Amino acid sequence: MNSGKVVMITAASRGIGAGCARELAAGGYKVSLLARSEIVLDLAQELDGIAVQGSMTNKEDLQRFVQTTLNHYGRVDAVVNSFGDPPRLDLLDISDQMWLENFEMLFLSVVRLARLVTEPMRQQGGGAIVNISACDVLEPDLGTPFSGTLRAAMAGFTKLYAKRYRGDHIRMNSVAPFFVADQLEELEGWDVPNDLMWGRPATYAELAKTVAFLISDEAKFITGTTLMVDEARSAAI
Repeated sequence: MNSGKVVMITAASRGIGAGCARELAAGGYKVSLLARSEIVLDLAQELDGIAVQGSMTNKEDLQRFVQTTLNHYGRVDAVVNSFGDPPRLDLLDISDQMWLENFEMLFLSVVRLARLVTEPMRQQGGGAIVNISACDVLEPDLGTPFSGTLRAAMAGFTKLYAKRYRGDHIRMNSVAPFFVADQLEELEGWDVPNDLMWGRPATYAELAKTVAFLISDEAKFITGTTLMVDEARSAAI
């Protein structure tokens, strides 16, 4: 059990973020959640945690999220950067504004949160950050243009941050899943193959177990990597 350890989770009202919140709370973590939807307030109450209603693309909301966590718990041991699904558009139909909005969500939010939590983690002797990436991070797909470009930048930042702060025992990794859903109906509109390894997507709870491992002491020598959780879909070595 991780009694007393505090984890912050973004985009936590549903999907992967909510799955991580439930799994980590069950493992003894105290949870601090962020999401735009007011549903996050109910989830925090269910998990005996706290929540801030706000957007991960807004730096003031992120500052409020971190400060609220520190005020309430006095520490931050781990951060899980989860995200909403970016839109899927034809490459040159994407406007400048949409590129900037998704850059803020998929990349700059990771940088901003890292700035805010690194010093508290350093002062307490370490910490861990896990970013939720996607399996196209190494092999961009025209069907998911934001993911294949901006999450590649996330992978680069993950490596650089890990190198910079390994001496402070602060680790950063990313997890890159294939399809994740509790019900196939959630993936309506996606091109889901009919040869999934177990005949279904990974559930939110199953992916959350990988996240839980990466923020645990059992993974203390793992940092700066993007862990593929994709049924070997990626051909990259």
